[in-house]
Amino acid sequence: MIDNTLRPISAQTDLEDFCSKLSRNDFICVDTEFQRERTYWPKLCLIQAASTNVEGIIDPLAPNINLTPLFRLLNDTSILKVFHAARQDMEIFQLITKQLPKPIFDTQIAAMALGLGDSIGYNKLIKKVLDIVIDKTSQYTDWAKRPLSQKQLNYALGDVTHLRDAYLNMVSELREKQRENWVTEEMAILENPSTYDSSPELAWKRMRIRRSGREYLAILAALCEWREKRAQKLDKPRQHILRDNLIYDIAERKPSNLESLAGLRGISQRFPAHQLKKVAEVVASAIASPSKYIQEMPAQNLSSSDSIESSSQLLTVLLKHVSKKYDVVPRLIADASAIDQIAHGNQSDNHPVFSGWRNEVFGQTARDLLSGKIAMSLYDGKVKLFNV
Repeated sequence: MIDNTLRPISAQTDLEDFCSKLSRNDFICVDTEFQRERTYWPKLCLIQAASTNVEGIIDPLAPNINLTPLFRLLNDTSILKVFHAARQDMEIFQLITKQLPKPIFDTQIAAMALGLGDSIGYNKLIKKVLDIVIDKTSQYTDWAKRPLSQKQLNYALGDVTHLRDAYLNMVSELREKQRENWVTEEMAILENPSTYDSSPELAWKRMRIRRSGREYLAILAALCEWREKRAQKLDKPRQHILRDNLIYDIAERKPSNLESLAGLRGISQRFPAHQLKKVAEVVASAIASPSKYIQEMPAQNLSSSDSIESSSQLLTVLLKHVSKKYDVVPRLIADASAIDQIAHGNQSDNHPVFSGWRNEVFGQTARDLLSGKIAMSLYDGKVKLFNV
């Protein structure tokens, strides 16, 4: 009788054998399950991996297990590592090993290149590519709990077995459309260690800039830096220290003293007095010395004008036209920040839009449009481009 019980790999010899089997393939699909709801630093709870005719789950919480064979495999540049929405998985491996797996392939980005959706979730991707509906009932499992049920383990393993099949389908379609290089260029960002830089002084760059003004930005940056340092030290989520909306509110209102700060909406009676005092000090420091926190103004905060606004609108129409023509998600070609930068005059060859595949499908056309070499018109409900 065949035993179909799924057991996580928890013994060193089993791990070494599993990694040996994986190493005989030219690609590996990888996923992780981790906890981060109550901490700043992620706690790795499971690692799933699969390739042709081999799949399994590794238990990193097993006593005495050494993950070196797996990490060696992930750092083998002759093997492609396939992820879906790779950033968090890559961040975990960077934290643990001080290295990033490479080369990689992110199916979420590949989906954008194939017009399947912007930042598409894994379940929707599998439905679109494989026409498989994933049972979500194990989605909110406590992955640190032991033992895990067979249903939970099967759900976790499906994250890489379905991914394996989806990857093979997607890479075939990318080849047919000659877009493999599109995805390869995008992977350079995910393979760059600076992408996962958790330096507190850079924390403000994760925020959505809502207003212009040097004091506003300085307060925003100063509060984000202070919050990041405290979150790292206490190993607590950023939002448990100071919520994003409260940071925005403080930056906009610029409370000049402790009393006005305490009166802001979002500051509850449970907010620690010593922490409130520190926040007030940080705000005062930012107002007194903005350049200490902001050395350069982001492009989206440059002053606007009618010509810039018109340029931005034209570029947005062109972007939608091009993305529809190539059946690709617009944001993969250029996001709102990139459009704003171009409208403000940044047409450097170093700008991502003006290099590689983006320049071929959009960048050069955008330059020609802004320089008056081509024009746009609407005919029969469709955008038409013509030479001037």
